[in-house]
Amino acid sequence: MEDGSPQISPVWVDTDGEHVLINTEEGRVKTNNIRRDPRVAIGIYDAANPYTRVLNVRGTVVDITSENARDHIDALSEKYNGVRPYARHNADRNRLIMKIRPDRIY
Repeated sequence: MEDGSPQISPVWVDTDGEHVLINTEEGRVKTNNIRRDPRVAIGIYDAANPYTRVLNVRGTVVDITSENARDHIDALSEKYNGVRPYARHNADRNRLIMKIRPDRIY
């Protein structure tokens, strides 16, 4: 946040083989915070074993693009919900893909 405190949001994740990708909407708190400070942390856990199967990534958002972002959220919806297209499309909002360069993975 602006005062330096952390802000957390559940997100769907993807990868292009080099970057972690997240998809969001323009104007969200997450988007505004990342534009001000591109450092992020992502925690991923296995729901069947959340205490021993965990992946944590610290990284930097290196690119924000709207190119193919609507197709990307549809693909993420299919991956996570088995439904395409994404049911919560808001036609008035610009979707964004954020590319995160992992700086530390553990």
